[in-house]
Amino acid sequence: MKKLVAALSAGALVLSGASSTALSTAVARPQVKAPDRTPTAIGYGGAVSSVDPDATNIGLDVLRRGGNAVDAAVATAAALGVTEPYSAGVGGGGYFVYYNAKKHKVYTIDGRETAPATMPSNAFMDPKTGQPYPFAQLVTSGVSIGVPGTLATWDSALKQWGSLSLGGALQPAAALAERGFVVDPTFRLQTLENKDRFAQVVPTAKLFLPNGDAPQVGSLFKNPDLAATYKLLGQQGPSAFYRGPLAGEMAAAAKNPPKTPGATLPFFPGYLQASDLAAYKAIDRKPTKVRYDGLDVYGMPPSSSGGSTVGEALNILQPQHIDRMSTTQALHTYLEASALAFADRGAYVGDPAYVDVPLKELLSKGFGAERSCLIDPKHAATKPVPAGSPDGKYSRCGKGSAVEQRPDTEGRSTTHLVAADKWGNVVSYTLTIEQTGGSGITVPGRGFLLNNELTDFSAVPDPKDPNIIEAGKRPRSSMSPTIVLRGNKPYLALGSPGGSTIITTVLQTLTNRLDRGMTLPAAIAAPRASQRNTASVTAEQAFIDKYGAALGKYGHTFTPAGAPGSSAAEIGAVAALEFLPGGAILAAAEPARRGGGAAGVAFTLKPPR
Repeated sequence: MKKLVAALSAGALVLSGASSTALSTAVARPQVKAPDRTPTAIGYGGAVSSVDPDATNIGLDVLRRGGNAVDAAVATAAALGVTEPYSAGVGGGGYFVYYNAKKHKVYTIDGRETAPATMPSNAFMDPKTGQPYPFAQLVTSGVSIGVPGTLATWDSALKQWGSLSLGGALQPAAALAERGFVVDPTFRLQTLENKDRFAQVVPTAKLFLPNGDAPQVGSLFKNPDLAATYKLLGQQGPSAFYRGPLAGEMAAAAKNPPKTPGATLPFFPGYLQASDLAAYKAIDRKPTKVRYDGLDVYGMPPSSSGGSTVGEALNILQPQHIDRMSTTQALHTYLEASALAFADRGAYVGDPAYVDVPLKELLSKGFGAERSCLIDPKHAATKPVPAGSPDGKYSRCGKGSAVEQRPDTEGRSTTHLVAADKWGNVVSYTLTIEQTGGSGITVPGRGFLLNNELTDFSAVPDPKDPNIIEAGKRPRSSMSPTIVLRGNKPYLALGSPGGSTIITTVLQTLTNRLDRGMTLPAAIAAPRASQRNTASVTAEQAFIDKYGAALGKYGHTFTPAGAPGSSAAEIGAVAALEFLPGGAILAAAEPARRGGGAAGVAFTLKPPR
């Protein structure tokens, strides 16, 4: 077991085995009220930002006790599995981007869920009609459950770059699950929005709908089953998850969902088997990279489309020089670049083990310039725009070829965190269980929900579609954990939840900060719009109110992101870091979305050497 020497004011403490308990005991303070949500902090010695103050505080405590950015990221992610169980947890997957300060190099881990080995390409099709089953039925069912990759990601990251053992990283979150956290309005709202389907699954109703209602705001929510699961995984390692009895329990829950006697949803049985879990591997991949305004922007390669689509959009924007434009012109150009990049995403990006993704050409300057010159500075193009031809032969304003538009079924839940340490290492990590509440199926007695990530596949088995269902395949994702370097040193780290709007959220936040002169907190707080190659732009109401009329003159039309007051009305929930001169770090989170995020630094003042 690895050891972490944590410098304390009274001396040094070695964390391994029993000594890791000291960390969880220190974190497990009696809680009488919800911790404060601070969206912005500046300081030294490392930083953490996430959507949740309990999770952020756990990550910061790891840093203060000598842990590095990877230790803090995994501990924070595990805590989000407690406090954000509808967005993340060991029943899901994600993408981990890491900057190593010693090597000045960026690494990534693909922890995306996979389709079971026996899953057919027509699994989402109704044989009676020849059409896909209704999406609402696929969401809450075993058939949408993919092989989880989150725990494998944590284990891989810690073994490669961490200093804590898996048990040491999980113990603070186990303590949090045991003692409970204070329910906030967002948690209650998300529970109520899923009440009908949660009520149809026996262990889910028992855990999240005590006495038939969502937990009350201000009450203490405990999850002793999850605490026990974390302790088991900490003691026995990933084998307890991927090969032990728990693997069989997950497979059983997917094959025969534990529905209530009066359940009205069909609960299609899944294909997940214990052998699928035993075969799962998190994959180390080379990050995507583009050069933008003298900065190196690193992202997640396929199976995610985040790095390729954000990167291509930046290449499209580079010749436009939106930093010289008016606000309206810059937003018009941003929306048009997004549509072009999304056309190419839909045509070419999928799991690279199954699809020959032309990644090098999608991220080439030549292809970006060819696509860029299609932007009319005065008029919005008719959507959907055709995909381009990333073939290495580029001419001015290549017209591209038509691409079929397919339904966007990516859930807008998910969560994101960033962490940095005093040595300069940085993590940007997005993790998910897909729709809010995932499949709605809690593994009996284990305290966590299983994902419904396979709904990210296209339902219709079209051989021309790079994202069709195939056994063992990873569904295409939009998760976009991003790290920006200036001269081989960290400058920005950011990401967001939001399904396919993740890409546009990260892109808009980057352009707000880099081109439109906003501070990082202002860039995050600004109202958002998401053009994903659709006839109408999905936008927050605040964006429509502020820019809709002016952009309407270009031909843009807008659709509100969701009903007022619903969680769907918001686009994204950014967590980000900016590295300032003199070694200081600015940690930033949402000031309002999802009830406001939580950003913190290890020390507000520079500690003495």
